[in-house]
Amino acid sequence: MGKLSQMVLGMACFLFVVAAGSISVGAGPKISDPSKVDSDYALQGEYSGNYEDEDGNIVKAGAQVIASGNGKFRLAFYPGGLPGAGFKNDKSTIARADGELKDGQVRFQHKELGAAVLNDGRLELYDLAGQGGLSLAKVNRKSPTLGKTPPAGAVILFNGKNVDAWKDGKMTKDGLLMTGQTSKARFQDHYVHVEFRLPYQPLDRGQARGNAGIYVQGRYEVQMLDSFGLVGKMNECGGVYSVSDTPINMCLPPLVWQTYDIYYTAARYDNAGKLMTNPQMTVLHNGVKIHDKLELPGDRNTTAAPLGAGPEAGPVYLQDHGCPVRFRNVWVVENAQQ
Repeated sequence: MGKLSQMVLGMACFLFVVAAGSISVGAGPKISDPSKVDSDYALQGEYSGNYEDEDGNIVKAGAQVIASGNGKFRLAFYPGGLPGAGFKNDKSTIARADGELKDGQVRFQHKELGAAVLNDGRLELYDLAGQGGLSLAKVNRKSPTLGKTPPAGAVILFNGKNVDAWKDGKMTKDGLLMTGQTSKARFQDHYVHVEFRLPYQPLDRGQARGNAGIYVQGRYEVQMLDSFGLVGKMNECGGVYSVSDTPINMCLPPLVWQTYDIYYTAARYDNAGKLMTNPQMTVLHNGVKIHDKLELPGDRNTTAAPLGAGPEAGPVYLQDHGCPVRFRNVWVVENAQQ
Protein backbone atom coordinates (compact mmCIF):
# COMPACT_ATOMS: atom_id res chain seq x y z
CA MET A 1 0.00 0.00 0.00
CA GLY A 2 1.35 3.45 -0.93
CA LYS A 3 2.17 6.09 1.67
CA LEU A 4 -0.66 8.34 0.54
CA SER A 5 -3.25 5.56 0.80
CA GLN A 6 -1.91 4.68 4.24
CA MET A 7 -2.22 8.30 5.25
CA VAL A 8 -5.82 8.54 4.00
CA LEU A 9 -6.76 5.35 5.82
CA GLY A 10 -4.99 6.69 8.88
CA MET A 11 -6.97 9.90 8.70
CA ALA A 12 -10.09 7.75 8.95
CA CYS A 13 -8.88 6.63 12.37
CA PHE A 14 -8.55 10.12 13.86
CA LEU A 15 -10.03 10.46 17.31
CA PHE A 16 -12.29 13.38 18.09
CA VAL A 17 -12.14 14.65 21.65
CA VAL A 18 -14.24 17.50 23.02
CA ALA A 19 -12.29 19.31 25.68
CA ALA A 20 -13.80 19.06 29.15
CA GLY A 21 -14.85 22.33 30.68
CA SER A 22 -15.42 23.98 27.30
CA ILE A 23 -17.56 27.06 26.81
CA SER A 24 -21.04 26.62 28.24
CA VAL A 25 -24.00 26.02 25.95
CA GLY A 26 -25.70 29.19 24.77
CA ALA A 27 -22.88 31.51 25.84
CA GLY A 28 -21.95 33.00 22.49
CA PRO A 29 -23.35 35.52 20.00
CA LYS A 30 -26.03 34.49 17.50
CA ILE A 31 -25.07 35.98 14.15
CA SER A 32 -27.73 35.97 11.45
CA ASP A 33 -26.15 38.68 9.27
CA PRO A 34 -23.42 37.28 6.96
CA SER A 35 -21.68 40.66 6.97
CA LYS A 36 -21.02 40.46 10.72
CA VAL A 37 -19.09 37.20 11.00
CA ASP A 38 -15.67 36.85 12.64
CA SER A 39 -12.43 36.00 10.82
CA ASP A 40 -12.80 32.28 11.67
CA TYR A 41 -15.87 32.03 9.46
CA ALA A 42 -13.81 32.29 6.25
CA LEU A 43 -11.83 29.17 7.23
CA GLN A 44 -14.92 27.14 8.09
CA GLY A 45 -16.44 25.16 5.27
CA GLU A 46 -16.11 22.19 2.95
CA TYR A 47 -12.95 20.98 1.20
CA SER A 48 -12.70 18.45 -1.62
CA GLY A 49 -10.05 16.86 -3.80
CA ASN A 50 -8.74 13.75 -5.56
CA TYR A 51 -5.72 11.51 -5.10
CA GLU A 52 -4.26 8.48 -6.85
CA ASP A 53 -4.29 5.25 -4.83
CA GLU A 54 -1.71 2.43 -5.04
CA ASP A 55 -3.59 0.86 -7.96
CA GLY A 56 -3.56 4.04 -10.00
CA ASN A 57 -7.23 4.80 -9.41
CA ILE A 58 -8.36 8.38 -8.88
CA VAL A 59 -10.13 8.52 -5.52
CA LYS A 60 -12.09 11.38 -4.00
CA ALA A 61 -11.76 12.71 -0.47
CA GLY A 62 -13.59 15.43 1.42
CA ALA A 63 -13.38 17.32 4.68
CA GLN A 64 -15.47 19.72 6.71
CA VAL A 65 -13.87 22.34 8.94
CA ILE A 66 -16.09 23.59 11.77
CA ALA A 67 -15.43 26.84 13.64
CA SER A 68 -15.61 26.37 17.43
CA GLY A 69 -14.87 29.97 18.42
CA ASN A 70 -11.74 31.96 19.31
CA GLY A 71 -9.51 30.32 16.72
CA LYS A 72 -10.50 26.76 17.60
CA PHE A 73 -11.68 24.35 14.92
CA ARG A 74 -12.82 20.77 14.41
CA LEU A 75 -12.16 18.59 11.40
CA ALA A 76 -14.32 15.85 9.88
CA PHE A 77 -12.57 13.90 7.10
CA TYR A 78 -14.59 11.78 4.64
CA PRO A 79 -12.86 9.07 2.58
CA GLY A 80 -14.56 8.84 -0.80
CA GLY A 81 -15.77 12.43 -0.88
CA LEU A 82 -18.11 14.80 0.93
CA PRO A 83 -21.54 13.67 2.20
CA GLY A 84 -23.82 13.38 -0.80
CA ALA A 85 -20.83 13.59 -3.15
CA GLY A 86 -19.01 10.27 -2.90
CA PHE A 87 -18.97 9.43 0.80
CA LYS A 88 -20.41 5.94 1.36
CA ASN A 89 -22.41 6.99 4.43
CA ASP A 90 -20.47 4.75 6.82
CA LYS A 91 -20.27 7.04 9.82
CA SER A 92 -17.63 4.83 11.47
CA THR A 93 -15.11 5.84 8.79
CA ILE A 94 -15.38 9.59 9.41
CA ALA A 95 -12.08 10.94 10.77
CA ARG A 96 -12.26 13.66 13.42
CA ALA A 97 -9.68 15.92 15.04
CA ASP A 98 -9.29 19.26 16.80
CA GLY A 99 -7.19 22.18 15.60
CA GLU A 100 -6.21 25.73 16.44
CA LEU A 101 -5.35 28.81 14.41
CA LYS A 102 -1.71 29.84 14.87
CA ASP A 103 0.50 31.97 12.63
CA GLY A 104 -2.16 32.18 9.95
CA GLN A 105 -2.86 28.46 9.62
CA VAL A 106 -4.89 25.78 11.37
CA ARG A 107 -3.05 22.57 12.20
CA PHE A 108 -4.86 19.34 13.04
CA GLN A 109 -2.36 16.91 14.56
CA HIS A 110 -2.46 13.27 15.60
CA LYS A 111 0.66 11.93 17.33
CA GLU A 112 0.39 8.52 15.64
CA LEU A 113 -1.11 9.27 12.22
CA GLY A 114 0.04 12.61 10.91
CA ALA A 115 -1.32 16.09 10.32
CA ALA A 116 -3.72 18.17 8.30
CA VAL A 117 -2.88 21.84 7.73
CA LEU A 118 -5.40 24.45 6.62
CA ASN A 119 -3.83 27.42 4.92
CA ASP A 120 -4.85 29.85 2.17
CA GLY A 121 -8.02 28.03 1.17
CA ARG A 122 -6.49 24.56 1.01
CA LEU A 123 -6.33 21.62 3.39
CA GLU A 124 -3.08 19.65 3.06
CA LEU A 125 -2.59 16.17 4.54
CA TYR A 126 0.80 14.91 5.72
CA ASP A 127 1.95 11.59 7.15
CA LEU A 128 4.21 11.26 10.21
CA ALA A 129 7.28 11.67 8.04
CA GLY A 130 5.95 14.97 6.74
CA GLN A 131 5.17 13.57 3.30
CA GLY A 132 2.15 15.13 1.64
CA GLY A 133 0.30 14.58 -1.60
CA LEU A 134 -3.36 15.04 -0.73
CA SER A 135 -4.56 18.60 -1.17
CA LEU A 136 -8.20 19.59 -0.74
CA ALA A 137 -9.59 22.88 -2.08
CA LYS A 138 -12.47 24.78 -0.54
CA VAL A 139 -15.83 24.32 -2.26
CA ASN A 140 -19.15 26.09 -1.81
CA ARG A 141 -22.00 23.69 -2.50
CA LYS A 142 -25.58 24.80 -3.08
CA SER A 143 -28.77 22.80 -2.89
CA PRO A 144 -30.14 21.96 -6.36
CA THR A 145 -33.65 22.79 -5.09
CA LEU A 146 -32.65 26.27 -3.88
CA GLY A 147 -34.98 28.83 -5.41
CA LYS A 148 -37.34 26.14 -6.68
CA THR A 149 -40.42 27.65 -8.32
CA PRO A 150 -43.77 26.59 -6.85
CA PRO A 151 -45.93 24.82 -9.43
CA ALA A 152 -49.38 25.97 -10.45
CA GLY A 153 -51.87 25.36 -7.68
CA ALA A 154 -49.30 25.43 -4.89
CA VAL A 155 -50.28 27.05 -1.59
CA ILE A 156 -47.81 29.92 -1.16
CA LEU A 157 -46.93 30.31 2.50
CA PHE A 158 -44.10 32.82 2.13
CA ASN A 159 -42.51 34.59 -0.82
CA GLY A 160 -40.97 37.58 0.92
CA LYS A 161 -43.88 39.94 0.31
CA ASN A 162 -45.98 39.49 3.43
CA VAL A 163 -46.83 37.10 6.27
CA ASP A 164 -50.56 36.88 5.60
CA ALA A 165 -50.45 33.07 5.43
CA TRP A 166 -49.28 32.80 9.05
CA LYS A 167 -50.93 33.33 12.42
CA ASP A 168 -49.30 36.44 13.93
CA GLY A 169 -46.59 36.13 11.28
CA LYS A 170 -43.33 38.06 11.56
CA MET A 171 -40.59 38.81 9.09
CA THR A 172 -37.33 40.73 9.17
CA LYS A 173 -36.73 44.12 7.59
CA ASP A 174 -34.89 42.40 4.74
CA GLY A 175 -37.89 40.21 3.93
CA LEU A 176 -37.12 36.90 5.63
CA LEU A 177 -39.57 34.84 7.63
CA MET A 178 -38.81 34.45 11.33
CA THR A 179 -39.28 31.48 13.68
CA GLY A 180 -42.35 30.65 15.75
CA GLN A 181 -44.77 30.61 12.81
CA THR A 182 -47.93 28.53 12.36
CA SER A 183 -49.61 28.43 8.96
CA LYS A 184 -53.28 29.34 8.77
CA ALA A 185 -53.84 26.62 6.19
CA ARG A 186 -53.98 23.02 7.35
CA PHE A 187 -53.06 19.99 5.32
CA GLN A 188 -53.42 16.24 5.02
CA ASP A 189 -51.17 14.58 2.41
CA HIS A 190 -48.79 17.24 1.10
CA TYR A 191 -45.34 18.21 -0.14
CA VAL A 192 -43.67 21.20 1.49
CA HIS A 193 -40.64 23.11 0.23
CA VAL A 194 -38.79 25.36 2.67
CA GLU A 195 -35.49 27.21 2.47
CA PHE A 196 -33.74 27.97 5.75
CA ARG A 197 -30.59 29.69 6.95
CA LEU A 198 -28.98 28.75 10.24
CA PRO A 199 -27.19 31.43 12.28
CA TYR A 200 -23.47 31.39 13.00
CA GLN A 201 -22.95 30.59 16.69
CA PRO A 202 -19.34 29.35 16.98
CA LEU A 203 -19.20 29.45 20.77
CA ASP A 204 -22.40 27.50 21.33
CA ARG A 205 -22.82 23.75 21.41
CA GLY A 206 -25.51 21.12 21.06
CA GLN A 207 -29.16 22.17 20.98
CA ALA A 208 -28.27 25.85 21.56
CA ARG A 209 -26.44 26.12 18.23
CA GLY A 210 -28.85 27.42 15.57
CA ASN A 211 -31.87 25.41 16.67
CA ALA A 212 -35.30 25.38 15.00
CA GLY A 213 -37.42 22.86 13.14
CA ILE A 214 -40.27 22.34 10.73
CA TYR A 215 -43.30 20.35 11.91
CA VAL A 216 -45.46 18.76 9.23
CA GLN A 217 -49.11 18.75 10.24
CA GLY A 218 -47.89 20.42 13.44
CA ARG A 219 -47.01 16.91 14.65
CA TYR A 220 -43.69 15.60 13.33
CA GLU A 221 -40.49 17.62 13.44
CA VAL A 222 -37.67 17.56 10.96
CA GLN A 223 -34.93 19.17 13.03
CA MET A 224 -33.01 22.24 11.98
CA LEU A 225 -29.70 22.72 13.79
CA ASP A 226 -26.19 23.83 13.03
CA SER A 227 -24.85 20.29 13.04
CA PHE A 228 -22.41 20.90 10.18
CA GLY A 229 -19.74 18.20 10.43
CA LEU A 230 -21.48 16.25 13.19
CA VAL A 231 -22.82 12.69 13.15
CA GLY A 232 -26.46 13.22 12.16
CA LYS A 233 -28.50 12.17 15.18
CA MET A 234 -32.28 12.47 15.47
CA ASN A 235 -31.91 15.83 17.27
CA GLU A 236 -29.52 17.20 14.65
CA CYS A 237 -30.20 18.68 11.23
CA GLY A 238 -32.15 16.23 9.09
CA GLY A 239 -33.15 14.04 12.01
CA VAL A 240 -36.82 13.35 12.64
CA TYR A 241 -37.06 14.29 16.28
CA SER A 242 -37.60 11.35 18.65
CA VAL A 243 -38.08 9.04 15.65
CA SER A 244 -34.97 8.63 13.48
CA ASP A 245 -31.38 9.74 12.99
CA THR A 246 -30.46 10.92 9.53
CA PRO A 247 -28.39 8.26 7.74
CA ILE A 248 -26.34 10.99 6.08
CA ASN A 249 -25.62 14.43 7.49
CA MET A 250 -26.25 16.85 4.61
CA CYS A 251 -26.04 19.97 6.79
CA LEU A 252 -24.12 22.79 5.12
CA PRO A 253 -22.25 25.50 7.07
CA PRO A 254 -24.24 28.14 8.96
CA LEU A 255 -25.38 31.21 7.00
CA VAL A 256 -25.58 29.10 3.82
CA TRP A 257 -29.12 28.72 2.50
CA GLN A 258 -30.36 25.12 2.70
CA THR A 259 -33.51 23.30 1.61
CA TYR A 260 -35.93 20.69 2.84
CA ASP A 261 -38.29 19.04 0.39
CA ILE A 262 -40.68 16.92 2.45
CA TYR A 263 -43.35 14.54 1.17
CA TYR A 264 -45.82 13.63 3.87
CA THR A 265 -48.56 11.00 3.81
CA ALA A 266 -50.99 11.48 6.68
CA ALA A 267 -52.17 8.72 9.00
CA ARG A 268 -55.36 6.91 8.04
CA TYR A 269 -58.22 6.31 10.48
CA ASP A 270 -61.45 4.36 10.21
CA ASN A 271 -64.87 5.90 10.75
CA ALA A 272 -64.64 5.18 14.47
CA GLY A 273 -61.38 7.13 14.74
CA LYS A 274 -59.16 4.06 15.10
CA LEU A 275 -55.66 4.36 13.66
CA MET A 276 -55.35 2.10 10.62
CA THR A 277 -52.10 3.25 8.92
CA ASN A 278 -49.21 5.23 10.36
CA PRO A 279 -48.07 8.43 8.61
CA GLN A 280 -44.95 8.47 6.46
CA MET A 281 -42.49 11.06 5.24
CA THR A 282 -39.77 11.27 2.63
CA VAL A 283 -37.21 14.03 3.20
CA LEU A 284 -34.68 15.54 0.82
CA HIS A 285 -32.08 17.72 2.51
CA ASN A 286 -30.24 19.94 0.04
CA GLY A 287 -31.49 17.71 -2.75
CA VAL A 288 -30.28 14.43 -1.22
CA LYS A 289 -32.84 11.89 -0.02
CA ILE A 290 -32.13 11.28 3.67
CA HIS A 291 -35.42 9.58 4.65
CA ASP A 292 -37.39 7.37 2.26
CA LYS A 293 -41.01 6.73 3.28
CA LEU A 294 -40.03 6.79 6.93
CA GLU A 295 -42.88 5.44 9.05
CA LEU A 296 -43.91 7.76 11.87
CA PRO A 297 -45.70 6.88 15.12
CA GLY A 298 -49.35 7.52 14.36
CA ASP A 299 -50.36 7.15 18.00
CA ARG A 300 -48.19 10.02 19.21
CA ASN A 301 -46.60 13.25 18.04
CA THR A 302 -42.96 14.26 18.49
CA THR A 303 -41.70 16.14 21.52
CA ALA A 304 -42.93 19.76 21.77
CA ALA A 305 -45.27 19.36 18.79
CA PRO A 306 -48.13 21.87 19.01
CA LEU A 307 -50.74 19.38 17.74
CA GLY A 308 -51.50 15.94 19.13
CA ALA A 309 -51.84 12.83 17.00
CA GLY A 310 -55.21 12.48 15.30
CA PRO A 311 -57.14 12.42 12.03
CA GLU A 312 -57.49 16.19 11.69
CA ALA A 313 -55.51 18.19 9.15
CA GLY A 314 -52.61 20.15 10.61
CA PRO A 315 -50.48 23.23 9.88
CA VAL A 316 -46.90 23.80 8.88
CA TYR A 317 -45.17 24.97 12.04
CA LEU A 318 -41.72 26.60 12.17
CA GLN A 319 -40.38 26.19 15.67
CA ASP A 320 -38.86 29.00 17.72
CA HIS A 321 -35.98 27.77 19.88
CA GLY A 322 -34.45 31.15 20.68
CA CYS A 323 -32.10 31.20 17.67
CA PRO A 324 -32.38 33.58 14.68
CA VAL A 325 -33.04 30.94 12.01
CA ARG A 326 -34.49 32.53 8.87
CA PHE A 327 -36.79 31.16 6.15
CA ARG A 328 -37.80 31.99 2.58
CA ASN A 329 -39.62 30.43 -0.40
CA VAL A 330 -42.06 28.32 1.61
CA TRP A 331 -44.90 26.60 -0.23
CA VAL A 332 -47.04 23.47 -0.20
CA VAL A 333 -48.49 21.18 -2.86
CA GLU A 334 -51.47 19.25 -1.54
CA ASN A 335 -51.95 15.54 -2.28
CA ALA A 336 -48.45 15.21 -3.76
CA GLN A 337 -47.05 11.67 -4.05
CA GLN A 338 -43.84 10.50 -2.39
